[in-house]
Amino acid sequence: MTRWVSIIAGCLAASIALAAQGQTPANAPERAPDPATARTLKDGPVVGYVDAETGAQAWRAIPFAKPPVGPLRWRAPRPAEPWTAQRISTKPAPWCPQQLSALDGVGKEKYGQIAGQEDCLYLDVYAPPMTAQAAATARLPIMMWIHGGSNTWGRAEQYDGSALAARFKVVVVVVQYRIGALGWFAHPALRAGGSVPDDASANFGTLDQIQALQWIQANGAAFGGDTGRVTIFGESAGGQNVATLLTSPRAKGLFQRAIVQSGGFKSEPLALAEGETGDRPEAGLKIAQVLVGTGKPVSGAALRAVPVSALFDAYRIEGRQLDPFRLIADGVVIPAAGLDSGLDNPAGYNAVPVITGTNHDEMKLFNALNPKFVTYVGGRLPIPRDPAFYEAASLYPSRMWRSNAVDGPAARMVAGGQSQVWTYRFDWKEEGKILVTDLGQLLGAGHSLEIPFVFGHFKLLGAFDPLAFNKDNAPGRIALSDTMMSYWANFAATGAPGRGVDGTLPEWKTWSSAPGATNLMVFDSTAGGGVRMIADHESPARIASDLLADPSLKGDEQRCQILQGLAKDSAEVRAAAGRCG
Repeated sequence: MTRWVSIIAGCLAASIALAAQGQTPANAPERAPDPATARTLKDGPVVGYVDAETGAQAWRAIPFAKPPVGPLRWRAPRPAEPWTAQRISTKPAPWCPQQLSALDGVGKEKYGQIAGQEDCLYLDVYAPPMTAQAAATARLPIMMWIHGGSNTWGRAEQYDGSALAARFKVVVVVVQYRIGALGWFAHPALRAGGSVPDDASANFGTLDQIQALQWIQANGAAFGGDTGRVTIFGESAGGQNVATLLTSPRAKGLFQRAIVQSGGFKSEPLALAEGETGDRPEAGLKIAQVLVGTGKPVSGAALRAVPVSALFDAYRIEGRQLDPFRLIADGVVIPAAGLDSGLDNPAGYNAVPVITGTNHDEMKLFNALNPKFVTYVGGRLPIPRDPAFYEAASLYPSRMWRSNAVDGPAARMVAGGQSQVWTYRFDWKEEGKILVTDLGQLLGAGHSLEIPFVFGHFKLLGAFDPLAFNKDNAPGRIALSDTMMSYWANFAATGAPGRGVDGTLPEWKTWSSAPGATNLMVFDSTAGGGVRMIADHESPARIASDLLADPSLKGDEQRCQILQGLAKDSAEVRAAAGRCG
């Protein structure tokens, strides 16, 4: 084994984990300000740099809100303070507070440490090269990316919008927002004393995204953008945040198209998140008492004075690190009836054109890190313990993800009268191999694998990028990436993906529930069948039926293990799982 292969193999677990949300190297090179990027914004002048690889202009870490610190912690964001001196916007923004893990490429000794700071409400902008005078009249589509990370992790610097901006003539904005308990927290003491109506919300991270959209309305034209053609797009939790903005009355009129990549349409009831119902240890009432001390009065001021480290410590309960509630149906930002409550009626949500899709093998990313499914040859090289069971345990939950995030919401929107809905499935799984480890088998078209194709930068798996994205699969994946970017950009420009920017791609038809209708776009390389429309309608009933009849599974033990994992998602699956005892 060569030294390079040995290093790669040794980094495998952490490297695969980086796939969770598309990390790119944090130690970006120093960039010199370029006078051609000087722009005057509503709040003050900025200057950025020109990306050497793509020629795109870029501006990093522009503040779009006041730092949410002190009395502004757990308040709706306020507009940024203006400045007069030219702001040098060439370096990444500080992260919002989050815990380090293998996802950050750090050693185990740093796992659990808190990184970042509360002053983190910044965004990055990427645009095609142009002068300030040309930008004033360019009127290019604007695409605002919302990063994923379970709404507890992630930052803007992980996503490079330069290739998408330069090649397809769009303005790309990548936004940071408060995450974890600083972004979502429900407690009556925090609602008290607010000076604006949105201070009564429990969804501070969502309000940050809305504030970024308002910033785009005020400043997007300075970068060449058309503020009447704003597309929001995001993956995983970012996709769920896009779905939230579709539902939120506070976001009405701030965007004109939406793309949900591997997201979801679910929220948490306010009473449960707060702790008025249920007995969840991560509920706001219980966490607040831990923060101020047992038996002591809880006030907004006392909570806002708690150190960030203590806030993270409060969720470490009985040796487990619990996640806070996120996306709370507070009746302010998210309707009290729930995030998906309005999908049956276009008047009940922001009924703009929507693309929603998932990846064929969403769950493989998570199963690849699960010792229940994977063993390590020589202590380093992962392989499935039982290949057939690994495939089934990945396939059916991935299909359920699609049913919940794609077919179900699309059916409801279309039945309610919204005709501008398109759906997709990402199928590419041609990653390379390392000795006995086959990444195509292990990761396949796993969660987040579509991100580099959408951005045109194949930086996703850290040290494993040269294996997953190698010279052998380069022609097919680059062509597929060009195709996906073209559809995304055409959707941003026109409100429909159509045949892509140049009109030569297969027509992407709107979703239909009609039997036999070609309703789903499949994204794959030519070797995998190509980019094509197919007729494929997913549902919990179909998933349960196929699982019960799957001949690859070894008896009811394996079948029931998968069924029980899916039971919480649908009545049909719960009924099928009843046979498991």
